[in-house]
Amino acid sequence: MADNKPNTKQAAAAKNQDFDLQATADRAQDFYTKNKNVINIAVLAVVVIVGGYFGYNRFVKAPNEKKAQESIFWAQNNFAVDSFRLALNGDGNNYGFLQVIDKYGGTKAGNLAKYSAGVCYVKMGEYQKGIDLLKSFSSDDLVVKSMADGLIGDAYMELNKADEAVSYYKKASADDNELLSPMYLFRAGLALEKSNKMQDAIAIYEQIKQKYPQSAEGGQMDKYLARLGVVK
Repeated sequence: MADNKPNTKQAAAAKNQDFDLQATADRAQDFYTKNKNVINIAVLAVVVIVGGYFGYNRFVKAPNEKKAQESIFWAQNNFAVDSFRLALNGDGNNYGFLQVIDKYGGTKAGNLAKYSAGVCYVKMGEYQKGIDLLKSFSSDDLVVKSMADGLIGDAYMELNKADEAVSYYKKASADDNELLSPMYLFRAGLALEKSNKMQDAIAIYEQIKQKYPQSAEGGQMDKYLARLGVVK
């Protein structure tokens, strides 16, 4: 017949475990009692931060995004038909890109307005203003970012600042895009030629020839290299 008496060692271990759990609970309660003001403030801060974040997104950010999208629509239509001054400044009744930036600069539409306004200024010949706005624009879209950097390069060339232009043309080509990269590298090469940095221009042209041989620019590189005395 099996012995149903409890194992004394097991009973002692269970008792010790209960004691340890109780002691741990007592220490936790004692710690809370001594530090409850700090703990309560910390918990309240987390609640306020989390609640504030969701409240801001729902009641401030989302409505602002919607208003910004509505406000930029008229300017985008004028931009599409090359009415750059109207697109930039508005007509007194409808916002231009500058008003959208001023009122909704922190929104996605406001960020897009910085790019569009920069394009407007460059197209209108106000190159430094265009540069400043394009530099303030940010994008996770690598193609759009490349185009912004390339346009900054173009604006610097118009200001006869070839070194700055080369720097931005190289940035614009950094994404290794089969269409945009050889185009902006080619512009960098031309800018280097203008600065009488012929060896640097040759290096750029050889890079285009080797890396993008199927591109429109790649097919012309032998001609440009030959012009600089490189014949192969």
